[in-house]
Amino acid sequence: MRIALALGLCLLAFAATAAPRAKTDKPQLPQIETPAPPVKSPNLRENYRSRLNENVVTIMAASPSETDLTIATEIAQVVDDGDNLRVLPIVGRGVAQNVKDVLFMRGVDMGITQANVLKHYAKTGELGANFIDQVVYVAKLFNEEVHIVVRSDVTDIRQLKGKVVNLGTAGSGTAITGRLLLDDLGIQVQESHFNDADAIEKLKSGGIAAAVFMAGKPAPVMGWLKGSDGLKLLSIPYTKELEDAYYPANLTHDDYPELIAKGESVDSVSVCAVLIAFNWSKDNVRYRKVAKFIDAFFDKFDEFQRPPRHPKWREVNFAATLEGWHRSPASQAWIDRAKQGPVTASRSNFDTFLAQNAPSNGTPVSDEQRAELFKAFLEWNKTQH
Repeated sequence: MRIALALGLCLLAFAATAAPRAKTDKPQLPQIETPAPPVKSPNLRENYRSRLNENVVTIMAASPSETDLTIATEIAQVVDDGDNLRVLPIVGRGVAQNVKDVLFMRGVDMGITQANVLKHYAKTGELGANFIDQVVYVAKLFNEEVHIVVRSDVTDIRQLKGKVVNLGTAGSGTAITGRLLLDDLGIQVQESHFNDADAIEKLKSGGIAAAVFMAGKPAPVMGWLKGSDGLKLLSIPYTKELEDAYYPANLTHDDYPELIAKGESVDSVSVCAVLIAFNWSKDNVRYRKVAKFIDAFFDKFDEFQRPPRHPKWREVNFAATLEGWHRSPASQAWIDRAKQGPVTASRSNFDTFLAQNAPSNGTPVSDEQRAELFKAFLEWNKTQH
């Protein structure tokens, strides 16, 4: 009996603890409603796509072993302004193809070529007689030097006559300039078209007599060579036949310490690299894109001449003219505005600056000295405002 009673009491106690608690008058915390995420405009993605494409321009450059791609990459780095302006360098197939790409390929706004490509297409005729009217030059860039690498037993460029000479890949700046240069010198050779690495190996093994490389010094490919390889740079004489199409150049120990002894140099020639665009009409959206790029590019010119940028930027002069080519109207407009800017507004101050910096002995200032003083004046003038 006692056991049954105890068991009953235990069951009652368990039921009491298991039953739900009665509600109390304790205030409940308010329910916080999570705000609904903002509804994105269905056009937001499309607006971004439109803005991105409106503010991007492309530059067709050359292979990674040439200076052009380095220059195009540095342009992209300096000019970059987020979604407002973006430059996309593209690895191309050479200076001849770059002209075709600017003329015919969708999405290619600009390209880097060489000034003597006009002579190349005049010979081939494949783009017609008036193709030059369809392209404009944005800027005359730097000079690219011709490098001819030979074994130590070759002492004169005329010794290459009839020999196998590598002129780089077909359509490259090396192929075009190498062929034109040797033709101008009257040296007929057997052409080969290996890539740079294979050409060097062929040269070491005796498979070819020489390899031509076209690049702004210091050329990256020259860094692959050692004096112990038994190779050297061959001198190119600056003859009368070369005066119309080439500039004289000089390769020194500072350029290539492994190949040129200290205090010595090697004569060479160079051609000018050119940034080109299609000759769009001014009411075309593609013209406006390139014009926007030109303004940013020219406005930031000083930044290109500072380390660690390529030393070839020191040769660039945006205002320089290029014979046989049409300048971009957008480039000319920027140059015209620059002439009417601080130069014209402060021209009266130039006389003051000139008087302060003229030779103390009263010698008249030559035109060349005046030009140098005027450059210095522009820098001085910045401190006056």
